[in-house]
Amino acid sequence: MPELYERIAERFGELIRECPPGRWEDPSPCPGWTARDVVAHVISNHRRAVAGLDGSGYSAPGRGEDLSRAWDAASEEIKAALRDPVTAGALLGEEFGSLPFEEFVRRMACADTLIHGWDLARATGQDEALDSEAVAVAVDILLPEDGDIRMPQAFGAKVSSAEGADAQTRLLNFLGRRV
Repeated sequence: MPELYERIAERFGELIRECPPGRWEDPSPCPGWTARDVVAHVISNHRRAVAGLDGSGYSAPGRGEDLSRAWDAASEEIKAALRDPVTAGALLGEEFGSLPFEEFVRRMACADTLIHGWDLARATGQDEALDSEAVAVAVDILLPEDGDIRMPQAFGAKVSSAEGADAQTRLLNFLGRRV
């Protein structure tokens, strides 16, 4: 699992570093969010997960904060926590579904970093290909939760996939993204 997270995190970091400077305020596939908003959301969720380990506070990246540096720091904290077996197995509170940290990260990596990586790529004109193993894990996690994820500020209504669509397209359509 740490290897999967590391691949997804590295790809997200590449998308941040390679974002054309003039594209940060471009709209993303997430209604009302810019490319910058997508990145700030993912960083904030990473900070929130780490804070859940010790009850400390966290904040979303500020408007002037360097998103690449903020991402590197947030993802490194997750990686460090995953390398420590005690921390990786620590139970997070009810806010996190009372899951062990490593399971929450597995879900976050799939449902947040992975999907929002596609959102960022789409918003900024970058390569939209997703890690195929991560797509398969996301499908396993998200499809059974269909009814629970259809709420405001989460995932939109499903979009029909064309016959013969690949796994990435089917997952994105399931999550309300038009590909």
